[in-house]
Amino acid sequence: MERLQLTWHRITHWEYWPFWLIYYPMFPVWLYYSIKARSIFYFNAANPGMKNGGMAMISKKEIYDMIPDQYIPKTIFFPENESVDTALERILASEIGFPFIAKPNIGMKSFGVEKIHDKEAFQKYVAWSPSDFLVQELIPYSKEVGIFYVRKPDEEIGKITGIVSKEFLSVTGDGKQSILELIKANPRSHFQLKALQNKFGDTLQSVLKMGEEFILVPYGSHTRGAKFVDISNKINTDLVNAIDEVCQRIQGFHYGRLDVLYHSFEDLSKGKNFSIIEINGAGGEATHIYDPEHSLFWAWKEVARHWGMLCEISMLNHQNGHPYLSFKDGRTMLKESGALQAKLKMA
Repeated sequence: MERLQLTWHRITHWEYWPFWLIYYPMFPVWLYYSIKARSIFYFNAANPGMKNGGMAMISKKEIYDMIPDQYIPKTIFFPENESVDTALERILASEIGFPFIAKPNIGMKSFGVEKIHDKEAFQKYVAWSPSDFLVQELIPYSKEVGIFYVRKPDEEIGKITGIVSKEFLSVTGDGKQSILELIKANPRSHFQLKALQNKFGDTLQSVLKMGEEFILVPYGSHTRGAKFVDISNKINTDLVNAIDEVCQRIQGFHYGRLDVLYHSFEDLSKGKNFSIIEINGAGGEATHIYDPEHSLFWAWKEVARHWGMLCEISMLNHQNGHPYLSFKDGRTMLKESGALQAKLKMA
């Protein structure tokens, strides 16, 4: 019965549908813009400063190197073959202490992003990691948003086209039910049950006090259970100016989503007390579409709107001498991205 109920919930709530089912019906829209740009891989020109325009297979380390240091967490790159002991020495020497965040250098959908609490957990992560990875200091802010930024190459100031607030996956105690029972009571967390059992084990049998919150996944990832809420109504002039000031300092960046941890929305709007944890270029989704209150038709309309801006920016940059990706290179990129995703899932 539980499986049937979950299946029905997934069917009737499009936010849980697989990526291909949401986007394949929009292929004619992409084809239209491809014909307009005269290239199916026109996105490469959108962000000349990023490999593949930031669509896929780009090093996160390369992205962080483009952003002024004051806006990002302290970050260290580790090659796949580096020993645990050597890696730990470098981490401690950099004054990054436990706990910290580890993530694949080239990744997607938060696969492989983990909060590391001690040496044993780090040893397990290094043994698991199928590729180069990064270690970052833990940012003290507990709120996260995704801010979509767009600026044409001839514009003096860019604009924010959408903001999503990310509510981390959690349960709240009632003094009676175990964490496991609370997880099963909500389809959003129940979908993550297997991963949560692997992570927490017997801890899920614990009973929380009335009103006590237990964070199950401390990352704003929709694929890992976070609830996305569209707060685009909060876009204001101060916020646009603050984000534009940052993005103008990132050479060759015109289109994409900034994932930001912050203290308060008021501070964020003033350009204070925030940290950029990811920048997604041409491949970044306008993730405010995943608000459960939005219909699939509204989401399709919003995706088409952003693809239109992506195409326009790409064409303008192309006119200024920035190349599109060749069909051969574009196909290779997609194959490599698919292989990496499968590798990260299986690791």
